[in-house]
Amino acid sequence: MSRIGGKNFDITLSDLQIHVETCTLDITDNSAVAQDRGVPNGHVDGDVSASGEFELDSNNFALLIEAAGRAGSFRKLDPADVVFFAKAGTEEMRVEAFGCKLKVSSLLNIDSKGGEKTKHKVPFDVTSPDFIRINGVPYLDATEIEGLR
Repeated sequence: MSRIGGKNFDITLSDLQIHVETCTLDITDNSAVAQDRGVPNGHVDGDVSASGEFELDSNNFALLIEAAGRAGSFRKLDPADVVFFAKAGTEEMRVEAFGCKLKVSSLLNIDSKGGEKTKHKVPFDVTSPDFIRINGVPYLDATEIEGLR
C-alpha cells in the first residue's frame, strides 16, 4: 500500500508551482488549561500563529526572484496563499496556509567541495485570519475570525 511521503507533495505559492528541498509549516496554539486553586478546571482559548520555511534549490528560487522582480522587491511581494497537496494511492492530503508573508533568511550557503545543490531558505509567516485549513477543515472556528476580514 502506497503512503504519502515528502516526494508526493506539490506546492503552489500564489500562481507559482514550486518544488522544495524541504519545507515546514508549524502551528503555535497557546490555548491552555484553566485552573482553580491549582486544579485543572476546563480550558481557555489562546492566541495562534503559524510559520514555516521553504528550502529551495536555485532553479526554484529563480521563480521567486522573478515574482519579486515583478513586485518591485522581495519586501514588496504580497502575502500569498500556499497549497500543499499530496496523493498516494487512496491517501490524500491538502493543507492550505493563507496570507503567507515571505522573507529570505539563508541567501547563500556555499560549500567549495561541491557535491550538493545550492539551497536558499525562505521562511514565512501566516498573516490571514483565514489561517490554515487541513483537508478543507479550518483550524480556527468561524466565531474566532468574525469581523476580521
